[in-house]
Amino acid sequence: MQHLINDIDEVDFDVTRGGQVEIIGWLYQYYNTEPKEVAISQPKSHKFRNNEIASATQIFTPDWIVKYMVQNSLGKLWIRHIVAKNGSLSEKQLAEQFQWQYYMEDGPQPKEAIVEITSTENSLEDLNIQDIKFIDPAMGSGHILVYAFDVLMDIYVSEGFSKREATELIITNNLSGLDIDMRAFQLSYFSVMMKARQYNRRILSVNHSINVFSIPDTSDLAIESFNVLFEQLTEKTVAILKELLAIFVHGSEFGSLLKVGQYNFEMILSELDGLNEHQLSFELIPLIEKSKEIIKAAKLLAQPYHVVITNPPYMGSSRMSPALAKFAKEVYPNSKSDLFSMFMERWGSATLSGGYSCMVTMQSWMFLSSFEKMRKNILTKYTISNLMHMENNVMGIAFGTAVTILRNTLLPDFSGTYHQIKTTDVTKGIPAVVPITGNRFNRTNQANFKKIPGSPIAYWVSNQLLHDFLVGIPLKNISPAQRGLTTGNNNLFIHDWWEVLFNHVDVSRSWRKNQTSKKKWFPYNKGGKNHKWFGNRELIVNYYNSGQEIAEFGKINKNSFGFQGKDCYFHSGITWSALTSASNTFRYSPQGSIFDSNKGPMLFSNDDSTIFSLLGFLNSKVTTLITKVLNPTLSLQNGDMDKLPIKKEIFDQNIEHVVRINVLLAQSDWNEYENSWDFKVHPLLLHIADDNLSIWYYSVVLTNLGAKNVPIFRLWGVK
Repeated sequence: MQHLINDIDEVDFDVTRGGQVEIIGWLYQYYNTEPKEVAISQPKSHKFRNNEIASATQIFTPDWIVKYMVQNSLGKLWIRHIVAKNGSLSEKQLAEQFQWQYYMEDGPQPKEAIVEITSTENSLEDLNIQDIKFIDPAMGSGHILVYAFDVLMDIYVSEGFSKREATELIITNNLSGLDIDMRAFQLSYFSVMMKARQYNRRILSVNHSINVFSIPDTSDLAIESFNVLFEQLTEKTVAILKELLAIFVHGSEFGSLLKVGQYNFEMILSELDGLNEHQLSFELIPLIEKSKEIIKAAKLLAQPYHVVITNPPYMGSSRMSPALAKFAKEVYPNSKSDLFSMFMERWGSATLSGGYSCMVTMQSWMFLSSFEKMRKNILTKYTISNLMHMENNVMGIAFGTAVTILRNTLLPDFSGTYHQIKTTDVTKGIPAVVPITGNRFNRTNQANFKKIPGSPIAYWVSNQLLHDFLVGIPLKNISPAQRGLTTGNNNLFIHDWWEVLFNHVDVSRSWRKNQTSKKKWFPYNKGGKNHKWFGNRELIVNYYNSGQEIAEFGKINKNSFGFQGKDCYFHSGITWSALTSASNTFRYSPQGSIFDSNKGPMLFSNDDSTIFSLLGFLNSKVTTLITKVLNPTLSLQNGDMDKLPIKKEIFDQNIEHVVRINVLLAQSDWNEYENSWDFKVHPLLLHIADDNLSIWYYSVVLTNLGAKNVPIFRLWGVK
């Protein structure tokens, strides 16, 4: 409500100027605040069901993003129609005529792509505006529907229709919407009808049934209760109704993800309407109404569309109820990881050939391995027409998002348009212009993504880096990333080394020792702060008698524990912090440590030269660039590491020598402070009487520049 008071201009309440749909959207968000807080405050083990899904996943889409989505899908469809039919004006000129400021024209295309586009769009010549089918299958407060109404009105007027006539046609022929939340349905219905009244003041005086519905749920209905209705209907209609009743058993939970076959819905509705010609019992009337409600929703779920646009719910599989999780695995095996990805699969395939599906979703589908099958399916079946990649908080939420516009046809040689919006670009609410110069703007062929392991949608990658992926050796073929120990209770089994008696800590154990150490605590790699080359050696783990207490505790308390990578325990290698908001940093880990299964994985090799050469490569800017391609999220996975392309040139004696010096300097730096178990004396005390050495310490050791710039020693008189 505070947002309504402080952030929305007073002029937005002026019905003659528009903007009210944003107010309705914020009101919807406000009324959902309490149930949303209740839902998301549940423990992580809690599974969301029915109304909880709507409350927990509701996110309002900013107005400028809605305009971008609609202009580049619905608007794009119509402009491509005009180009196919006439061709005298360019996309840019046509978009300017419609005043669509966020419209992105297609870039220059190779001859092969032009042939493919022409073949695909021949049918667009005969497209009539009255025939365009548009749906938002997760409509919320109706924001997208209302702006789509405006764009459709622009098109109708350009075709010579009056606004009054166009209004009737838009609500009757073009617009459709669905949602699992009854309040969302009510607000969407209200928003669309108010928009209709803006163009046709008489619209409310006529009884109109617009194609906007909440998805029915039949879980509380027994088939037997419909017998009194079935007795009045034909055998064929009864069979179809029984099928539909079964489909919608989880309607309020599965929502628009439900798939419905093709039925003669008009015939069924006509038969139900025919019953009204007779006197009906009070028992029969609600059954007829419920049946009509189911049929109307089923009709929208069954029919194909020219354009699908939505901001789908974002909810990972860990929050899904058993019924929803089972449904996801069976119906959407490639996209089961999240509701938004299932929406992308479900409604991408619901568009007509050459049609557009547009969704604003989390960016995770573009990069994470859990969405790899889905990505490959998209790159094989569809064409990415346009993608707007947005940093954290661009949409007012604390994670990256992306507007993805897919075309339901594969144009193998087409170059799609890609660009980025940074958080700083929306400090004033909306970007000044789109695309923004320097923000990864690129036009590229999606086949390039297949050249990168895992096929991430890394649209900004240079041709040189693409070549490196093709010729480089995957790191997993040299030194695969290893997962380590899972304790089952970190608070109990992992401590800082100074929390226990140090004579109970074994910091010098060798992997070559076959006997079991009599000590209880051992060094433990579990990520940590941003240290390169060496460091973060503070944690210890209770691995007494090869993890006896961990195993016993796990079995008694039924906690998950495991000794993955046990053969690599106590070996020297490379470790890193898997979770970081900055660039990943890699460190040498001498023999004697155990490592974590999640946040402190490791690489190993029987050859120390390989380890140090790899460490040099991993701490280079090149690796930072590549890891942001493979996975630009906060968590670098082992699978991402395994895909790093390694070139033989890094295995060089000079590189190895420099890296060894860097490690020694970083180790010296680490041991100068009390959090190291090898600490002897503070550097200020050690060099307090020697100005030259003090200067040398701060300029070389603390900055780790000595090994990179040897002459700096001579500058300060140190030999």
